[in-house]
Amino acid sequence: GGSTFVMSQYWTSRMFTREWVGTANATVGGWGNLGGGVTQILMGSILFPLFKSIYNGDKTQAWRTVCIFPAMIGIITSYCVIKYSDDCPTGNYSKLKKQDQMGNVNMIESFRKGAFNANTWLLFVQYACCFGVEITMNNAAAMYFKEKFGLSTEKAAAIASIFGWMNIFARGLGGFCSDKANARYGMRGRLAYQSFVLFMEGSMVLAFAFANNLSVAIGVLILFSIFVQAAEGSTYGIVPYVNPAITGSISGIIGAGGNTGAVAFGLCFRQLDAKVAFILMGIMILISSILSIFVCIRNHPGLIWNTTAGLPVSKEDAESEITLDVPGSRQTSEGTSSVGGGDSVQASSEAAIERTRMEDIES
Repeated sequence: GGSTFVMSQYWTSRMFTREWVGTANATVGGWGNLGGGVTQILMGSILFPLFKSIYNGDKTQAWRTVCIFPAMIGIITSYCVIKYSDDCPTGNYSKLKKQDQMGNVNMIESFRKGAFNANTWLLFVQYACCFGVEITMNNAAAMYFKEKFGLSTEKAAAIASIFGWMNIFARGLGGFCSDKANARYGMRGRLAYQSFVLFMEGSMVLAFAFANNLSVAIGVLILFSIFVQAAEGSTYGIVPYVNPAITGSISGIIGAGGNTGAVAFGLCFRQLDAKVAFILMGIMILISSILSIFVCIRNHPGLIWNTTAGLPVSKEDAESEITLDVPGSRQTSEGTSSVGGGDSVQASSEAAIERTRMEDIES
């Protein structure tokens, strides 16, 4: 499942321009998370009782049979993706490689570049503090409502499910707002919005920890969920900019941050009182919101200081910075694009490389 998420985010980054990649990545990721909740309802509340009655109350046989349905849906979906979809706007990779429009990627080198980029790990921590929090809440929220407010298991689970249902719009909304901030303020807008949603998320966690009224707790839970998933969408609005040539590796590392955060926060809830664990989690999220200050992406301004000049990079990275991250496609600084590599685009590419070479000489 995690591998599918990473490939999906990378695919979306290839298919959409950077002006809208935040919305696209967030919508895909959010509806992917929503799919988990829909599957639980479909399997647990509809199909399982049906097959239990068919098998005369045999729960084991009923559950084994029910598990076939999501597997079959997965197989059908994978066939449709392979048969009818394209790898990128200019076609499939296999065809592009045969036409010498795309070179082979060194997997180890790609991962090394992603792992040695400081921005990757800053976003890793921030994603741990949003998606990791979502996974933790999916596991802890029902028990918390049951123990603190004395609810039945069914009522507590129903209230806790609200957190997941916000995926219908909240993650996509986060990506959309990130794109709008980018359109007005550039990368500085994306980073400012990232810090804002993480700060609000941390504040909502602390408010939730101290909520002693059920109605207030539910209201805070809804706001908490919206900001959590908005932060997830905002994070993957920034990812495609870090190093376009190796977006896949960077997406994978940052995506793993979510699972790492879930493990870390899960241990807190296992070892500590729930209220203390929520307070600790909220403080960690608030601290993570500050990390946007240190994100420095080449040729983009930082949150506080201007990092447009950046550090010298290789010829390959210089080329990747002005591309749309699609083989055979180039994007100019004004945002217009051309597929196929025309003369003006080629001149722009050579100019960027020459600028980088001169920076290397001057440094």
